[in-house]
Amino acid sequence: MPSYTLKVSPDNSSARLDVFLTRELKDLPSRNFIQKLIEDGHVKVNERIAKSNYKLNSGEEIIVNIPDDFGKPQYISPENIPLDIFYEDDYLIVVNKPIGMIVHPADGVYSGTLVNALLHYADNLSDVNSAIRPGIVHRLDQDTSGLIVVAKDNITHARLAKLFERREIKKKYIALVEGIIEFDEGKIDEPIGTSLRRRDKKAVRYDEDSKEALTFYKVLRRGKNVSLVSLLLKTGRTHQLRVHMSFIGHPILGDKKYGSRTPFSRLALHSKSIGFKHPITKKYIEFSSKTPSEFLERIKLP
Repeated sequence: MPSYTLKVSPDNSSARLDVFLTRELKDLPSRNFIQKLIEDGHVKVNERIAKSNYKLNSGEEIIVNIPDDFGKPQYISPENIPLDIFYEDDYLIVVNKPIGMIVHPADGVYSGTLVNALLHYADNLSDVNSAIRPGIVHRLDQDTSGLIVVAKDNITHARLAKLFERREIKKKYIALVEGIIEFDEGKIDEPIGTSLRRRDKKAVRYDEDSKEALTFYKVLRRGKNVSLVSLLLKTGRTHQLRVHMSFIGHPILGDKKYGSRTPFSRLALHSKSIGFKHPITKKYIEFSSKTPSEFLERIKLP
């Protein structure tokens, strides 16, 4: 049974219990999921069952216990969804995720996700992140396609997570961005935090709540008011590539959230390659997928 123990800081005094947990427990699917946990008595504040709208006090202790089968089948039922398996061995799976597929259940979406498909496809998946996110070591945005690594067991999961934490996994993306980028190569070293204007967005910010974010780019080709670029991710902040490219004045095509004004059929961002030392065999492995055809067609336009 996965469990969490949290202490309420002075800054969170008077916060609603469900809002606080949604903010702190980012690996849980959604606020609705957390409210269901509270409703079913799996959350206690100072050893007492509380309601979702309970206002917290500084110093209180919150214990969240999640039964192993909680949410099944409502949240994560196995579903026979075709998967593009790029590579598989006894320890891990590399999936070429299509655009539009959510990685794990969240925000009221409990079917059609990569997790639903994996539960149908694989007999064993890691449960380090509990039954809610089986096998999921890292994520891709719903509108980002490309390669993602899934762990079959907990040892593999833990070792992969350490590789990510130590930035020893090489992740390259390819993107179409607005405008003609002047320099062939460059580095964007700008911290990222939550936008002060919209809580659902990230932004470059220079305060104590922001985190280091580093992106390297290389222009592969220039077209009519667009550039095809390779992006090397050195840190893994939420929406990092989208924020960074927008910050330098070249938002990713199709990214209305971060300023793209050029019409395109999708978010023009693809996780093209991923390389790392295999967590069990210790041999370096690297996988590279094809550039989406719509990217190539757009860059060729006169």
